[in-house]
Amino acid sequence: MLDMTKNSDATRRRIAPRSSTSSLDCVSSQVSLECIILIGLPGAGKTTFYREKFAATHAHISKDLWPNATGRAAKQQKAIEETLNSEKSVVVDNTNPTVAERAAIIETAREHGARVIGYFFDITTRAAVARNANRTGKGKVPNVAIFTTAKRLQPPGVSEGFDELYRVEIKPDRSLQITRVP
Repeated sequence: MLDMTKNSDATRRRIAPRSSTSSLDCVSSQVSLECIILIGLPGAGKTTFYREKFAATHAHISKDLWPNATGRAAKQQKAIEETLNSEKSVVVDNTNPTVAERAAIIETAREHGARVIGYFFDITTRAAVARNANRTGKGKVPNVAIFTTAKRLQPPGVSEGFDELYRVEIKPDRSLQITRVP
């Protein structure tokens, strides 16, 4: 079951969208309602990124939370709606490889007045396979999942309806380089 608990009143309050600050730059106790969409291959570091940058302020929604459930897309959509209805920001942590899959999320976010922010994890299949090899337990996916997603992956564009879009690259020292897409 998802943790649908609300943050403090200060962090739940909606304010006017920020024009020049990103969701990572916001230090204020007040944030606007956000729907952050993580995009990229399995093994790219999306869930780690969520934990490091957004776990304290955003609900985590992922199909991985229901690995054997039928209708995972519908469950995800319902969880996004319920969380945004409760005025809590969300991070949708899946591969979200196609424009069509992202469009449904973006539409729901817009219906709830949320800012839509995308983070595209731009890594090679080789890097994803290498990162995946270091995983254990449920976090490790079959390599075929990485290659299958790579075939379907459509890099996102601002024209899809993102208020902000970022490209995330993993540098050789394993640190992240985050660049805003104009």
